[in-house]
Amino acid sequence: MSYITIALPFNIGGEVAGKILSTAWLFKAATHRVLHLAKSSPALPGSDIGWKATFRKDAYAVIPNRRYADGAVVLVRGIYESCRELGVDFRGVELGDWLMFQQAEKEYPARNITLRPGGEIHVTTISYSGAVERVVVKPTIPKSYAALVEKILEEKQEHAARVVVKGYGVRKGVVWVSGEVQLTIPLTFYYRHMARYRTNKGSLYGGVDVNVDRVNLAIIDNSGELRDTYTFWFREVVARGYPMRSARSVIGMRVHELLEYAYHHGVKVLFLENPAVLGRLRLLWARSTERGSENYNWKVSTFRSSIIEMIALKAPLYGIEVAYVNPKGTSNSREHSEAMKKLRLDRHAASAYLIALRGLRSKVNEPNDHELRYSPTLRGRF
Repeated sequence: MSYITIALPFNIGGEVAGKILSTAWLFKAATHRVLHLAKSSPALPGSDIGWKATFRKDAYAVIPNRRYADGAVVLVRGIYESCRELGVDFRGVELGDWLMFQQAEKEYPARNITLRPGGEIHVTTISYSGAVERVVVKPTIPKSYAALVEKILEEKQEHAARVVVKGYGVRKGVVWVSGEVQLTIPLTFYYRHMARYRTNKGSLYGGVDVNVDRVNLAIIDNSGELRDTYTFWFREVVARGYPMRSARSVIGMRVHELLEYAYHHGVKVLFLENPAVLGRLRLLWARSTERGSENYNWKVSTFRSSIIEMIALKAPLYGIEVAYVNPKGTSNSREHSEAMKKLRLDRHAASAYLIALRGLRSKVNEPNDHELRYSPTLRGRF
């Protein structure tokens, strides 16, 4: 089963903030210990049960709560599996600069980080002395998620929960923390309650070319004839120092605009570049000397892949099917130059068109020497 994580932001201060911070630091210390032991182990278990049986006691010695101890073990196992997927040496990985804590189980209610009616989150905290206490966090529930959160409670949907610290400090002698409560729910549950359109009667195909400052959409019919193009810009997110959280919000809005546009222009299937070459898993909580932040090309590729995956995730909300194509040859090729010249497209729109055309060929098994044709209904917008 596939899952999606929704984020509920919060800002807190005083004693509650201090207790959230101590829990996060203890969780990170426990994760460090498990990571060190796993990297030193000559052989590692092949299942979550095996990992917990092997490392739970060591994690529990640092953070004396069984669910949080298991959460640290599961996190390290996730890093290990990500390394295997990406071909990174697990023994060369270090933890990134983060503060958070999670429970490993998917359950209802989530015992340690418990969603309550009214949008309250009751959180089990651990002090540096080992004292356990429950505190209340009142996150801001985005309007788009309000009904979904109510459905989690109403249908008693099992989920996993995590508290992520985004920032902390002291103001006028008072500790403050900003962060997110993250709830992980089944994707099927998400689609059932978040769908914007239940049916899609379209018959056209769309191709999407993703770049760091824009997304280009090209729409073709079942004969490969170009019907429309459109560019969705997010230039501001590439500015130096632009906040990552704001960037995700802006890109998310553009993605929804893209899908809304595609739906109302008759797109039934959307073709995307296959992001599998980067690996489906991310080293979200770790860093490696093999793939450091100084590697610009890798950062750009990962950024583009994240947008592609966002589009794929949101498309079913509009009743749009997603399929992937091999992007090789959709730019800087003879066919690409020919498309730009014959259809009067810029290079990104031409790439989107070739992605759509390649997807259509794979779907209907057309020959690769399909003739490019100009459609009088083309309405370029750049």
